Amino acid sequence: MKKQSFDVEGKTATLYLGESENSPLVVLNTFTGDGASVVKAMRSLQAPDCSLLVVGNLRWDHDMTPWHCPPLSEDDTPCTGGAKDYLELLLGRIIPEARQTIGGSPAYTAIAGYSLAGLFAIWSMYQCGEFARVASMSGSLWFPDFVEYATARRTVRTPERLYLSLGDEEARTNNALLSTVADRNVALAKHYRRQGIDVTYELNPGDHYQDAALRSAKGIKAILA
Repeated sequence: MKKQSFDVEGKTATLYLGESENSPLVVLNTFTGDGASVVKAMRSLQAPDCSLLVVGNLRWDHDMTPWHCPPLSEDDTPCTGGAKDYLELLLGRIIPEARQTIGGSPAYTAIAGYSLAGLFAIWSMYQCGEFARVASMSGSLWFPDFVEYATARRTVRTPERLYLSLGDEEARTNNALLSTVADRNVALAKHYRRQGIDVTYELNPGDHYQDAALRSAKGIKAILA
C-alpha cells in the first residue's frame, strides 16, 4: 500500500492507498502510531483490498467519547465528551481530503476502532449515515449509559455488516464498570441481530491490551469480506 499523510487541525491522517481507486475506504481512529502494524497484520490475514485512513494524534478521552465519564481510578483522567465535534471534523474535512487524494469513488466507507475508538464507531451509527460497515474491536461498551442509549434509538443508516470483538479476559477486573464489558458487548450484538443486521461477535484470547493490531486487522477483514 502506498502511504500519504496530511494534517487537519492537529489531527494526523495517514492514508494507505488501495490497489483500486474504487476500493472501499476504511477509517481507523487510533490511540497511537500511524497504523503500520495494522496494515502488516491485514496483509498476513490476506484481507480484501481497501484504502485505509488512519487518524491519530487524537485527544483520546475527549474525541472518542460521546459524553462525560468520571475517572475510572485515582490515577485516571475523565472522559470529556468531544465526539460530536471530532465527528464533524472527520466528516467535513478529513474524509473529504482522503477522497480527493484517492481520486476515485470508493465502493463504500466503513469505520473501525479499538477500545474507545470502538465505542466511537458504534456511536457514529446514531449520528450520521456515512458508514456502510462498522467494526468495534475490544470496544469500550462499558461506557456509562451507552447500551441504554443505543437500544433506545435507531441508527441513521442500517449497517450492511457489523463486527464486535472482545478479549476473553477483559471482564475479569475488580472495577465494577469495566467488568460489564462482556455482557454489554453481547447485549448489543443480540440487539443488532434482532434488527436483521449481519453481526459477527468474536472472542479473542487475552486481556484488553493483547494483540491490538491483529484484532483490529481481523475486524477490518470481517467487514470487508
